[in-house]
Formats: sequence, C-alpha cells, structure tokens
Amino acid sequence: MVSVFEAIILGIVQGITEWLPISSSGHLVLMQNLMNTDVPVVFDVVLHFGSLFVILLVFWKRIIALIKGLLKKDKKSINLVLMLLFASIPIAVIGVFLNDLIKSIFNNNLTVGISLLITSALLFLSRFPKNKTKKLDFKNTFLIGIAQALAILPGVSRSGATISAGLIQSVKREDAAEFSFLLAIPAIIGATVFEMKNLSQISNFTPLIISTLTTIIAGYFSLRLLLRIIKEKKFSWFSLYCLILGIIIITAH
Repeated sequence: MVSVFEAIILGIVQGITEWLPISSSGHLVLMQNLMNTDVPVVFDVVLHFGSLFVILLVFWKRIIALIKGLLKKDKKSINLVLMLLFASIPIAVIGVFLNDLIKSIFNNNLTVGISLLITSALLFLSRFPKNKTKKLDFKNTFLIGIAQALAILPGVSRSGATISAGLIQSVKREDAAEFSFLLAIPAIIGATVFEMKNLSQISNFTPLIISTLTTIIAGYFSLRLLLRIIKEKKFSWFSLYCLILGIIIITAH
C-alpha cells in the first residue's frame, strides 16, 4: 500500500490530470510504476470518485437548474438527461463485459504510451472544423459516449476524448465541455459502485482519504483552468504534450 506522501502525490496527479486532457489514469499508472507502488484498481476508482465532487462544486448551479427543469417537465432538460443516459451506454457495456481485460492491461506502460498517441490525435483533430455551431443531439452525444468508453484505456483522456468528439462534430465549445463533465457523473458513479466489492483490498484507509481530499483540491483548480483554456480555443495545444510523452514511453519500454 502507499505511504501518506505517495498518497498526496497520487492525489495531486489525479486532480490535475483528471480534467486537463492528458489522461489521469495514464499518469497514475506512470506515477505508480515510477514510485514502485502496488495500488489496487479500486484505489484509482475512489480517486476518480473524488473528482465527482469537483464537478458538483463547479457545476452546481447547472445541475440544480437541470433538476428543477426535470421537475417542471421542461423539454430541454428531459432531452439532456436522456442524451446523457443514451451516451452512457457504451461505457456501461464495456465496463461490464471487458472489465477483466481492462484490468489486465491497466499497469502496462506500453498501453499508456500508445493510448497517449490516440489522445494526441483526437486533440489535434478537435481543431477541425473551425466553426463550432451545432447543438447537442442524440447522434453527436452518442459518439461522445463512444469516445468516453475508449477512455477506459489508461492513457486515453476522458475529458480529451469526449470534448474532442464533440468539437470534431462541430458542437459548440461550451456545450461540448459541459456535456463531457455531466457525462462523467454517471460514469464515475457506475465505476465506483462496480468496484466497491474490492474495497477490502485496501488495508489502511488513511492514505486513501488523504489522497482523495488532495484530488478534490487540485481538481477544482484544474477544472477551472481547463474551462478557461477551452474558452480561449487552446484545447488542442495539449496534443503536443501527449504526443511527446507517448513517444518517450513507447521508446523507453
């Protein structure tokens, strides 16, 4: 199990990379291998659950408005929730049927390197087309959901893949970003519930609690930063970082 110091480091890494489009799972694998720590998958899942609180902190007004809209049977709110549920199908299917396969490659640096190259390509392609004017619909949100399912692989950034999938389809930047973060809520809850049966693998909960709190603090500032980056149309700049890191990992493997 990890020490308190290692837990803080992992929390910072998770918090920053969960929202910046550079893959939190990939960086956690790299950091754990670098520190030579044996961390069960459930530890990483709980850290991701900490990221859920960041979404609630940043988007609480939007979430409350959405709930109020549902209670009032507002058509736009109902459609948004249905799109979120529809887009969650791919990751639910992969999570249930390919869970063991994903776990078997989770600590593989080569997988991380190749997946980072995929993230790099998606981020680069998000620059095109230049005009982002389309509204969210069931077709483009389902493709965003497929991109989220791809992000189960360590090294494929969830925020990078989902937001890029929206931007590539010409969805408005703000809408693509908001949908990506709202889509993370059922995905994180589902993964957490699915892994709770393995919580017994953790013998000391103190590092996990400290790491989760660190994740929330670092993640809050990271998400705020990403929203500003998207607004300033600099989202695709992270493509170069993922490309360089991916090549280094593959070369060093």
